[in-house]
Amino acid sequence: MLAAGAAQGAENRAQGQGSPFAPDPLPSTYKPLPRADVLIVDATLLDGAGARMDDADILLRDGKIVSVGKDLPRPAGVAVVDAAGRWVTPGLIDIHSHNGTYNLPLVYDSPPTWDVAEVSSPNVAETSIDHAINAQDPAFVMALQSGVTTLQVLPGSTPLFGGRSVVMKTVPGRTMQDMKFPDAPQGLKMACGENPKGNFGSKGQAPTSRQGEVAMMRAAWINAREYLHKLKREQGEGSDGGRRGHRPGSPRDLKLETLAAVLEGELRVQLHCYSADDIAAMLGIAREFDFQIAAIHHAVEAYKVPDQLKAAGTCAAVWPDWWGFKMEAFDGIRESAAFVDAAGGCAVMHSDSPFIGQRLNLEAAKAMAAGRRAGLDIAREKGITWVTSNAARALGLDDRIGRLAPGYNADVVIWSGDPFSVYTKADRVYVDGALAYDRTDPRYQPRSDLLIGHPARELKP
Repeated sequence: MLAAGAAQGAENRAQGQGSPFAPDPLPSTYKPLPRADVLIVDATLLDGAGARMDDADILLRDGKIVSVGKDLPRPAGVAVVDAAGRWVTPGLIDIHSHNGTYNLPLVYDSPPTWDVAEVSSPNVAETSIDHAINAQDPAFVMALQSGVTTLQVLPGSTPLFGGRSVVMKTVPGRTMQDMKFPDAPQGLKMACGENPKGNFGSKGQAPTSRQGEVAMMRAAWINAREYLHKLKREQGEGSDGGRRGHRPGSPRDLKLETLAAVLEGELRVQLHCYSADDIAAMLGIAREFDFQIAAIHHAVEAYKVPDQLKAAGTCAAVWPDWWGFKMEAFDGIRESAAFVDAAGGCAVMHSDSPFIGQRLNLEAAKAMAAGRRAGLDIAREKGITWVTSNAARALGLDDRIGRLAPGYNADVVIWSGDPFSVYTKADRVYVDGALAYDRTDPRYQPRSDLLIGHPARELKP
């Protein structure tokens, strides 16, 4: 069940309103690539909503999916793509990426060249990762070549409040704004557990414990709630015709403005959290302050509390096989996504790595295989939802992407075979109906400027 603020935020977006409490200083300048109407025929189709169709057709027109079915009419002037023997899915969605901030090739030095996290304070909610993204990072193109059409770039997980995230398309762009998903809800990255207390506690700063983390979070939300009430009082006192926001001359607090936007449902909380105890504590804070956590990322012990996640409407973004690399990851199991799904929850695969981000379909395959070994019958049409429609739900974009259905954005991948096979590659990738990548045509094989003149430029995916 949505919190009241989240419901209000959804209504504002439906009416085309931006966030008055967290205005976007870098609005999208994205424009679709040149496109033509396309009819893909005779494919094995996984629609992202839990259905499979064999020998199916799909018509793309003006950047949207127009129709899906068998033996569709072939309108004049529409390019026909024969996909016999191949599979078609929605474009994959990675809800946890650091592309553009952990730039490829990865270089670790001191001081660091990467900008993944601002660590001057446990609360840097005033920051936004889109101010740090290098659009030339080759990882974006590599994700596109691997069937990823949408990804969320998140700040790092050192602070409790890490700042705002941004949703991007994997099409090449000169700047981050050229790749920014128009009108996509932004997120607020939060973190709990070992990362914040380990970083700031080691420096003699707060928090130094999990109870300290929770206390600092609650204090921040109390201040944000008071700030929001103050803004609304000012709105009522002002003479701006009832517009929401600040009166002229009223001082702005960017940190509290961001948290107020969460309480109003304008920003979606994306939370780094591993253990079941921490997950339960964070869900409790969300209930106390009446906001929703869109997704808990990493969520290694999500399989222990799937009922709580389901009741909160919160997705669990997990890996199939990362475990034991730190104490709070010690009890991770390969079957986690399958168990969350079997309990009726929202399971999502995510990367946290530019390399895993090129293999999201195989991450889902590993999780499916683990679930099957545990006795769960997980069909391919179910597994694909973990990297399409469920991921779209976590981003608040499930009315636009993640499914092959009329009216949805024409983000489509034609795979050379079964997308859950290690031998399969993405043959063609369409973004908003435009052919953005073609494995057999050099005209549709974009390369980052950073690779010009580099031997890696000649490598083929």
